[in-house]
Amino acid sequence: MHMTTSKSCPEALLAKLNETIIACRKCPRLTHYLEDIARIKRRAFRDQIYWGRPVPGFGDSCAQLVIIGLAPAAHGANRTGRMFTGDRSGEFLYRELYRAGFANQPTSSHAGDGLAMRDAYITAAIRCAPPGNKPLPAELANCASYLEEELDLLRPRAVLALGAIGFHTYLRLLIRRGQITSRVPYPFAHGAEFTLPGDLPRLFASYHPSQQNTQTGRLTPEMFYSVAQRIRRFLDALPRP
Repeated sequence: MHMTTSKSCPEALLAKLNETIIACRKCPRLTHYLEDIARIKRRAFRDQIYWGRPVPGFGDSCAQLVIIGLAPAAHGANRTGRMFTGDRSGEFLYRELYRAGFANQPTSSHAGDGLAMRDAYITAAIRCAPPGNKPLPAELANCASYLEEELDLLRPRAVLALGAIGFHTYLRLLIRRGQITSRVPYPFAHGAEFTLPGDLPRLFASYHPSQQNTQTGRLTPEMFYSVAQRIRRFLDALPRP
């Protein structure tokens, strides 16, 4: 059964952080790319106004699970302004999160569609859609403090990394803070699960729900649901404050 924790929820602080993220212009290459995409658009969305800015985190401010993706899609979250919304990856992700009890509905099409997360918060390694979906190391470094602040505010009990970049971004953050010494003991693999030192969250990994992975069968709905269900069981078994 899903239960809520009594920890204080940093809703106002997350909202303030998200305002900072939206206003960020640290990476000129990405800023120009977002502006170009928002101006040129995709033909299917030519009548829509693109978000065209960094995309903030989205979810439950009391979340025990933080989900780390790669980056907003150029014509997905960069268009709609909400993580994993408006593209096939989001359709896959939210359907399976709903099955596992982490969302109130299985669909995600636009920011006002009524979707709400339950006990989960979705963020990304980088907040701007990068050309070719390949952020530069300096761009990932520029974004790292936003993820770090989200984790400090939410204090999750589980982290789910979607894909190797999100996974290694999180581990690099822990190394920088001196909470682990190396990534070597924590190899990325779909379905991997690690108990980290001290009171760090349990770390789970999944292949990223990109179209390349889902259309080729590298990541199937059952594969992802199995990981999400395992996280749900882990969280439900924890003692509550």
